[in-house]
Amino acid sequence: MREQQPARVALGAAAAAVLVLLVGAALRSPALAAVGLVGLALTAAGVWWGLTRRGARRLLARALAVSAPVWVLWEYSSARLGWAVAVSALLWLVAAGTARTALLRHDAPVPPREHPAPEIHHPFLIMNLRSGGGKVRRFSLRERAEALGAEVLQLEWRGETDVAELARKAASEGADLLGVAGGDGMQAPVADVAAALHLPFLVIPAGTRNHFARSLGLDCDDPVRALDALYDGVEVHVDMGRVGDRPFVSDVAFGAYGGAASGSWYRNGHARGFRRRDGHVRTALEALPGLLAGHEGVPLTARAGAVTCCAPQALLVSNNPYGTGDIAGLGTRPRLDGGALGCVGVEVTGAAHAAGLLRGWRSTGLTRTAAMDVRIDADVRWLRADVDGEASRLRVPVHCEVRPRALRVIVPRRRPGPRGARPPLDWRLLGRLALTPARSPDELAALKPTRSGAP
Repeated sequence: MREQQPARVALGAAAAAVLVLLVGAALRSPALAAVGLVGLALTAAGVWWGLTRRGARRLLARALAVSAPVWVLWEYSSARLGWAVAVSALLWLVAAGTARTALLRHDAPVPPREHPAPEIHHPFLIMNLRSGGGKVRRFSLRERAEALGAEVLQLEWRGETDVAELARKAASEGADLLGVAGGDGMQAPVADVAAALHLPFLVIPAGTRNHFARSLGLDCDDPVRALDALYDGVEVHVDMGRVGDRPFVSDVAFGAYGGAASGSWYRNGHARGFRRRDGHVRTALEALPGLLAGHEGVPLTARAGAVTCCAPQALLVSNNPYGTGDIAGLGTRPRLDGGALGCVGVEVTGAAHAAGLLRGWRSTGLTRTAAMDVRIDADVRWLRADVDGEASRLRVPVHCEVRPRALRVIVPRRRPGPRGARPPLDWRLLGRLALTPARSPDELAALKPTRSGAP
């Protein structure tokens, strides 16, 4: 497998980096070896306290995390062990670089198979003028689509408008392609109609989150490029999800995820500066521990296949799993045609416990799995949830299921392609990758444990 060799190099370089310092120090003086071990322990403690404390204590912890290695470097340099420090630093750079390479390859997007696009004669597009802060007007999407022969229906305010009924009416009048310029919440009902009628569907990323479009590999900074699919496109077959009687293309969020991983996160202004695809995931994760620790909601029980998640403060069910570096569901999914739902549940008992989420998918209290269906139970008749970023009420028990390759999507032949979240440096996963014989991608999925901290 492609990730096996860089994983082995990363582990070897990391081990060599530690050995160079300890052996060099031991040869000079056993006390220096003890200095290195103490410095390592103080640095680890400072990093942990910096994540789990607030205010002045956080500042002191961060100061400790910085000063401890500086102290070790000073002691080693004073003992004329600068060469060992330099060699160790170089080896750590090699270890970090190859580790990132291995983890990125392990979590690399798997593009769906492309098929020749059918000839389109009567495309029908619904455009939400308010979606994404007015992207339809800002990018002149209506004028550009009509210039390509599309029929465009603009909605000044979606409100109670039944976009699914509008799509069915257009199809009955001869439309041979349905499309939406808007967010995931507006994409889903029209996509459901397209799937039922076996019509091709066009996604124009004019929303705020655009998770579905990002996972399709579309250019979300320039939604006009999505229109290229009308004359130079290919067809891909992707999965859809269904929760109760409602379709979804991205995810269903319960509990604290309803604020951190849904449209309300963006509407409340937390998404400023989130243009960098990796950065916005990290920013949300840094705020998520506080949301989880203070969240009080209805106790849930989620059953995904053979895995049960009891009383999670946050639960996210997605159309295919998000990447291992993205437990908040704010990035992209490595694939959209895997025929499974992703399920992430988080159970925390306090701020310190919640801060462990920054460790990524190996965090204590994190349940992560994939299944074809998920059932959510609670001691109430209705549950609040965000379905594709839109606030909803769902009747209990809530059933989520995947519809494999139900949707025909037309995408531009030339597009950026999906990019996953930057994975955290998970040395335990690197060890598994380094020691496991080459396997197929489907077999590799079994290496990811469904329960963090499980043996």
